[in-house]
Amino acid sequence: MKLSFSVTLLSLFFLFTTPTSAQTTHLIFKHISYDTTQQKWVLLHNGKTYDEKPEHCPYSVDKFTNHITGTTDGLQFNFQVANLNGWLYYGFYNYTDGRYPQPVYFNTPAKITNGKVFVSIRQLSGVYDMVDWEHHGTATLGYRIVRNDGTMLYDGLVSFSGKDSFIVEPTIIDGPFVGKLSPSSCTVSFRTTVPVKTTITLANKTITESKAITQHEITISNLQPQTNYSYTIHYGNLIYTSSFTTAPLPADTNHFVFAYVSDSRNGMGGGERNIYGTNAYMMKKIMALAAAEKVGFVQFTGDLINGYTACKESFNLQMANWKHAIQPFAQHIPVYVAMGNHESYITAFKMNSGHYPVSIPHLPLTETSESLFAKSFVLPDNGPVSEDGSALDADKTTQNFPSYSENVYSYTYGNTAVIVLNSNYLYSPSQTSLPDVGGNVHGYVMDNQLAWLKTTLQNMENDKNINHIFVTIHTPFFPNGGHSHNAMWYHGNNAVRAIINGKKAEKGIIERRDQLLDLLVNQSTKVRAILTGDEHNYNRLKICNETPRYPKNWKAKKLSLSRTIWQINNGAAGAPYYAQEHLPWTKYDYAFSTQNAIVLIHINGKKIQVIVKNPDTLDLVDSFDLIK
Repeated sequence: MKLSFSVTLLSLFFLFTTPTSAQTTHLIFKHISYDTTQQKWVLLHNGKTYDEKPEHCPYSVDKFTNHITGTTDGLQFNFQVANLNGWLYYGFYNYTDGRYPQPVYFNTPAKITNGKVFVSIRQLSGVYDMVDWEHHGTATLGYRIVRNDGTMLYDGLVSFSGKDSFIVEPTIIDGPFVGKLSPSSCTVSFRTTVPVKTTITLANKTITESKAITQHEITISNLQPQTNYSYTIHYGNLIYTSSFTTAPLPADTNHFVFAYVSDSRNGMGGGERNIYGTNAYMMKKIMALAAAEKVGFVQFTGDLINGYTACKESFNLQMANWKHAIQPFAQHIPVYVAMGNHESYITAFKMNSGHYPVSIPHLPLTETSESLFAKSFVLPDNGPVSEDGSALDADKTTQNFPSYSENVYSYTYGNTAVIVLNSNYLYSPSQTSLPDVGGNVHGYVMDNQLAWLKTTLQNMENDKNINHIFVTIHTPFFPNGGHSHNAMWYHGNNAVRAIINGKKAEKGIIERRDQLLDLLVNQSTKVRAILTGDEHNYNRLKICNETPRYPKNWKAKKLSLSRTIWQINNGAAGAPYYAQEHLPWTKYDYAFSTQNAIVLIHINGKKIQVIVKNPDTLDLVDSFDLIK
């Protein structure tokens, strides 16, 4: 969650001068300008000017959490949305009753009228006081906001104190989460409703923050490997106790298992399958099964949320709902996440009967999908800096591109390494339909990221402590169901590529795919599988020299592969399904299922077994030996 900013020359220009409608974003996009009269971005296309269309943003995390007050009888909520009518479901969090606490809702919801609702705490006494607030004088209430049409908007928390009257206390509303796990350290992160100075105690360690803040990120060091630790957060008048287990030592060959999933954006079927942008129902199932399988960590690669929004508040609210769904488990188990195409914060332009077919990364580029993603999570920050200085950079004297901080990175666990890539960096959804405007396309890995991957693989190849490498990226190298029109294939159209400032990348999408394959297969002996998503199904594809990989009449050089690896696609975390398509490599697709799925990868020394289960039914979907 490190706050790093890539400042564009454009944004600096606008900072010190007044933008005019004639000024364009020369360094990244063409035909885009800023109209100071309307205070909007505009697009000039075929002699016509199209205005930016701001998105209406009625909801936000702050509105749903920051305006709760205590009364003599309970809590008064004001969500500051005048036309919000529906129901508030509420109930206590019992933090001491089980490892994975969730609210148990009271038998009668409260009516939300014009964005306001009152909850009587006194009625939660006697036989309904399962947390003993009448004795302790403190408790935490979980609440769910549901509109009249049944749409679930937000799951929240509020802590309070008092007996004769009630006071709202500082509340942890985001987290705690454990992350950046190593054999000797762990980072605990969380967000509180108001600035507060917190303390973490663990074994014989006490760490106190230097000042009152809302975004907390505390690293605990000098720990023992593969050891379970209980930690307690002291904040205001309350405490929160949980636990985690440190990672094994490098080169440790003892058995462990990790989970792989992706694509949990909102699904169909109602209820928790869509809590404002995310399939919370399936994420809870996935995390519960991962915890039952005693995984060391979970890797989740893209499309956490529905996204594609021009509203920062909507993006953050969707992210908050996803994190709330995993939190009971992620306070114990690290979850490493990557970006997908749906983690898109955009600027949209109104064209043709109110539709918005044209969208680009959010402008100005000081605040983008990449920066919002980094602020949402605490992840390793050891990737490349940005695409500044690359062949497509129009001005190498300044920063023009978004940061790769916490969206491209690597980490290790025992004898295994995971490399996380971003195939939706600077993603411009309309680039293929309006290539003259520019931006990056879905699935294209740009030059500096490719160079970083090469160096990282070389370092890991020379690291005797690492036996296995998994590379994860949202878009498949070879789509099998739902994304043959893009991913790294585009129906075999190699002309698709990144375009920056009117300049096309040297390599097309298929050529860039081959460069990636060359690094993973021919230049590394340790990469075992590519973990992909994007397509809402589970499938595993054998990638070898015999696998057909090119369109008909391909005239460029064909890559020869020296060994076999597998593409394991698991975009089955709750997004609407895609059926199988017939593609050149289909006969090398050894398994395909539209069931929801979690991939469990068992590492046992030099052996690797993959077991795939349906987290909803616990049925076995697939199993195979990656290395016997």
